[in-house]
Amino acid sequence: MKKSLLILSVAAISLAHAEEMDRPGGIKIGTRMTLMPYVNFSFTHDSNVGSLRDNDDGQSWSINPGANLAYNAENWHLTGSLYYQYHAYSSGYSHELNSSSFGESLNYSWSNAQGGKGWSLMLSESYQMISQDDDASNDGGRGVGRDRNQATVAGMLERRFNERIHGGVNASYYYLHYDNKVGKYAPMYGWKRWTVGLESGYVVNKWTDLLVSGSYSGYNQENDSTKYYSLPAKHVDRDSRSWSVMAGVGTRATERISYRVMVGYSEYEYSEHSDSAPTYQISGNWKMSDTWSMMALASRYYSPSETARGSSAITDSVSWGLAHTMLRGKLSATFDLSYRHQSHPYNTYAQNDYRQDIGTARFGLSYTLNRFVSLFGSVEYQKSWYSGTPYYRGNYDYDRWRGTVGFRLTY
Repeated sequence: MKKSLLILSVAAISLAHAEEMDRPGGIKIGTRMTLMPYVNFSFTHDSNVGSLRDNDDGQSWSINPGANLAYNAENWHLTGSLYYQYHAYSSGYSHELNSSSFGESLNYSWSNAQGGKGWSLMLSESYQMISQDDDASNDGGRGVGRDRNQATVAGMLERRFNERIHGGVNASYYYLHYDNKVGKYAPMYGWKRWTVGLESGYVVNKWTDLLVSGSYSGYNQENDSTKYYSLPAKHVDRDSRSWSVMAGVGTRATERISYRVMVGYSEYEYSEHSDSAPTYQISGNWKMSDTWSMMALASRYYSPSETARGSSAITDSVSWGLAHTMLRGKLSATFDLSYRHQSHPYNTYAQNDYRQDIGTARFGLSYTLNRFVSLFGSVEYQKSWYSGTPYYRGNYDYDRWRGTVGFRLTY
């Protein structure tokens, strides 16, 4: 795999939103570097602030300053971002839910490929301290309200031997740690993952690239600390591992359609138990016209469970989105749907054998007043339901409406 596809929603469609609002040229530093600062202000009405079966509605506001950076050299490119967000809630929730988030990312790419031959290198890293009000419809969201730290480091080195044959090696490290409040909330279980992989391809023609990939991963679940858990960690393993082989096609179908379809087989081993299943990674983008575009994403992956101690989880996620620009690019509209299903093929404790489903629908608008000011708004509906053991079944089901309006200042 070129990278792990933990696709939880339609984050990629939302990028079209951001690109539309980031059109100002930014601050030029020399001839190669551009700095693009911004600040977002927004107000949200939420029908279910706590994402619970029975919960009150509430209002919140957010301020989100940040900056994007781009540096373009002759054969290498560097992009980066830095942001901060403060989210404040109305009275009744402010003491528990007011929160700050911040994050940064860097992406580096280099290539000396010419005439169909050469090397390419891609490196990336990111870190986020994410506040408790995220959900499955946001980039990186887990569908669970809990503060967490999240970091990723990844790299890929590719060699194009000629116009048709190419191959590469990749590696990544992922870290997730939840801020568990002892005695107040049920614990969440962060985890770490390292992955190494190989991928090779054969270019049939300019539209079709045949691909084969394989990867091996190791995991470590944060389930051994008696600081958070009333039961000791005896007989509860932390480490697990998985491997995956996939094959498929990629690159382009036409000038307006790009895609990547990989299907295969994956096995996950935890303690003395092993589980296997078909696996897939699918992404596609169709630029239907100069003003209409569509994207679809889907994936399946194994991981340690974040809600069940000493358990493995398998997650299926699919999303679809549509974007349209109007008024000579000043007004853009997006509509997207996402669905996520998670089950637990292995559990140390029988009560953790449950399944969770989360569905989200969202409609958004943005309007560019001038090169400095944009307006935006969105309406979102989310529903979550559980099945399986009686402990979870029905007790954690909820639905949630949210409406947001705001404006963005850019330079």
